[in-house]
Amino acid sequence: MQENTKIQSVIMCGGSGTRLWPLSRKSLPKQFIPLYRGKSLFELTLDRLAPLGNVLAVSGEDYRFFVQEVAEKSSLELMQILEPSGRDTAPAMALAAAFNGDVGDLLLFCPADHFIPDDDAFREMVKDASPIASQGYIVTFGVQPGSPSTAYGYIEAGEVVQGDARKSVQFHEKPDRQKAVDFLASGKFLWNAGIFLVKRSVLLDALKKFEPKIFESCASAMANATQDGTFWRPSSEFDQATKKSIDYAIMERALNIVVVPFNGVWSDVGSWDAMFALSDVDEKHCGKLGKTTNIYNINSENTLVHASERRFVVTIGTKDLAIIDTPDALMVSALDQVDKVKNAVSELDAAGRCEVHDHRRVARPWGAYDSIDHSERFQVKRITVKPGARLSLQRHNHRAEHWIVVKGTALVTCDQETFLLKENKSTYIPLGSVHRMENPGKIPLEIIEVQSGSYLGEDDIERFDDEYGRQTEAKRELG
Repeated sequence: MQENTKIQSVIMCGGSGTRLWPLSRKSLPKQFIPLYRGKSLFELTLDRLAPLGNVLAVSGEDYRFFVQEVAEKSSLELMQILEPSGRDTAPAMALAAAFNGDVGDLLLFCPADHFIPDDDAFREMVKDASPIASQGYIVTFGVQPGSPSTAYGYIEAGEVVQGDARKSVQFHEKPDRQKAVDFLASGKFLWNAGIFLVKRSVLLDALKKFEPKIFESCASAMANATQDGTFWRPSSEFDQATKKSIDYAIMERALNIVVVPFNGVWSDVGSWDAMFALSDVDEKHCGKLGKTTNIYNINSENTLVHASERRFVVTIGTKDLAIIDTPDALMVSALDQVDKVKNAVSELDAAGRCEVHDHRRVARPWGAYDSIDHSERFQVKRITVKPGARLSLQRHNHRAEHWIVVKGTALVTCDQETFLLKENKSTYIPLGSVHRMENPGKIPLEIIEVQSGSYLGEDDIERFDDEYGRQTEAKRELG
């Protein structure tokens, strides 16, 4: 790598991970769930990329605080570009390319939801590929296939260009079983990892040539973007960008594409099959995930079990099953049918099931809440507020609230009164009162909230002050 060439890593944070339902959902997709030894895939990706240089994230309004929380935990000042809407990978990458930086910089694009345990091998691969990217090639990284998988796209590698880099002959969509077997037997094909290394100016020129509408819309959107702390919000011109993947936009059309093989372990963790491979497996090939101490297998074989914090799961004589337990949904599937989870989610969505999108536990920038119980006229929630954080100053028009502090101390505002509420104390927030909850302490604040009223929907909220910039958002969430 040339001494003056900098690498700007870009983490692509989109995707809802529907194939890992019910664990992964739209409100909290797989990249932000602690799936591997207490860390999320996004957190592992950030750990892997940080030593290479500056890191930028492209996310959306719904996920911005998940990204920020991990960055703060890692003591990194991570800038985020917030897409106004999801328009696939080509516009997302165009936004990053149009972001402030030297035209000669190398951009390394990585999805947030990939599992690559050998960080050193990955970084060495990137550094080794940097010289050819600096020469004007668009480098994509392919994974040596270990099986005839139908879950991944493939890249056909051609003649050697330089070192390990080979000419990219053709991108192939996910094949059927026979094609996958043929691809593996030929030795010419690699799994498409969706990771790219390219000079900023080269990517912008390719977008200008092949997708001028995407280039113009994204360039204008970033030129007119507004900054809010570490967040950059592109202007509305972004919505004019064509919705298209980078494979269709550039990779299948440009002539300067090379593919570099990666021989390390890689997975996009895109199915419960893939999660099984990451689980702790016993002598009868039973895998445990989640709260593993809440799982007990008796005479079971080839069974994958995910247990939540709140329930003990026992299997007796099961075989070839996936049992995925969460606080509000249980899925039981034959292992050879887990590839149909995405279809099941579509059916549930059409049926109007809220469990498709929302977890019982909902993360917020100030902490989280867990919906413990509810009926037509009441709802009980467990609220956790981070040290130093506070909810918005707000009012409800259809419900009253009772707050009971079970841990920590709350600073409560109710109309004109402000007071401290200590452990084992409670207060009443009348319907229509302007109120706020804060945590002035050094430990998490935990409160049991009992709501009562004629309407308990999360859109019954009127904000007067909010430090998280949510006054203009659709008011669906608590706090």
